Amino acid sequence: MIALHVAGIVAEYNPFHTGHAYQIAQTKAAFPGDCAVVAVMSGNWVQQTHCAVADKWRRAQIALMGGVDLVLELPTVWATASAESFAWGAVSLLHGTGVVDVLSFGSEYGEVGPLEQVAACLDRPDCQERLHTLIGQGMSMASARESAVREQIGWEGKLLATPNNNLGIEYIRALRRLDSPITPMTVRREGAGHNVLLAPQEMTQPNSTGSKARSFVSATQLRECLSQGLWSQAEPYFVPGERGILEQGGELPSLVQIERAMLARVRTMSQTDWAGLPDSGGEEGLTQRLERAGRQCVSMEDFYQQVKTKRYTHARIRRLALWAYLGIRAQDIPAQPPYLRALAFNSRGRELLRAMKERAQLPIVTKPAHAQKLEQAGQALFSLESRCTDLYDLCFPSVVKPGREWTTGPVIMVVERKDAMETTGG
Repeated sequence: MIALHVAGIVAEYNPFHTGHAYQIAQTKAAFPGDCAVVAVMSGNWVQQTHCAVADKWRRAQIALMGGVDLVLELPTVWATASAESFAWGAVSLLHGTGVVDVLSFGSEYGEVGPLEQVAACLDRPDCQERLHTLIGQGMSMASARESAVREQIGWEGKLLATPNNNLGIEYIRALRRLDSPITPMTVRREGAGHNVLLAPQEMTQPNSTGSKARSFVSATQLRECLSQGLWSQAEPYFVPGERGILEQGGELPSLVQIERAMLARVRTMSQTDWAGLPDSGGEEGLTQRLERAGRQCVSMEDFYQQVKTKRYTHARIRRLALWAYLGIRAQDIPAQPPYLRALAFNSRGRELLRAMKERAQLPIVTKPAHAQKLEQAGQALFSLESRCTDLYDLCFPSVVKPGREWTTGPVIMVVERKDAMETTGG
């Protein structure tokens, strides 16, 4: 029997930390009777166009240790996209399970009502018309969205200025677009803000409860600690056992390892090549800037600086460069996800998968071999995901043998008795 409530969460868990555990705990507390958790998690590449600190199977295993019951993969074509596309892919997967009835997300504001108002405003034709007018006047997408909503409904427009509010609004818009019965709820983000970096001494200052460490820091902070080898500073924010799993992978992956491969790609891209990528802005003149910068740059940071303007943000240019490296074209992105892929599950997650076999709107992939039975769109996307994993593995100091996507099964953590747990994978 599955839970009375099944909450869906969208996350990168890059890495999993106390803030994520807090969200899961608060979500379960909102449904004290019985609540299972399904997480849609980015694979090996994440939205800020970085390689994840550990591969998706290790991060999925840690998510189970942190309170998630079933981890589904968000394919790279959506995981590395803008907030709107990221949310669409993730929410489509949760909706497609047929078992999720609540979508829980973190936000700076902490109340869902005003976020729903902004979502409804953005979906109105008059707001969209004003948005395109402002973009045509040279505003960036982010600034134009906030201004258009402020003009339409007032102060709520400022909610778009903060990243978690903005993403939550896109989750709600995706639910509206799908006419989904899933109910949105939000948990207020506590502690350090998104992407905030503290000085090392600040991480050890007592908080209001008197503990020796802050309760929450950003994932950006933890990645910075790990990149500098400061594991002891990061570990207090991990779940028990997480450090060991992260360290099993050896040295952490880094974009530094593929700098020249990315340079080689942008140097050989023509305007036509760039125009074939998602969000390439061919009609805006962006492809010319991309080609010219590719012919002149001496590093990837140099490339980003040459292309970016007030209108063409650094984040957008980084996405385009990553898509170029991965070979992701606009035509490779399906209108909706064509399958549900399980990366990890526990005993409760196994029950959810059984229920999904009866209720899901999409085929379920629990073993790589299942991908060969998918329809053409599903097979094509799984093959693309395999390439993305092979290219991710080049980010490690020691090159990993390709083909892991086809040989690695889900992580399974099944409690057989109170004092024993079986963990399998592959």
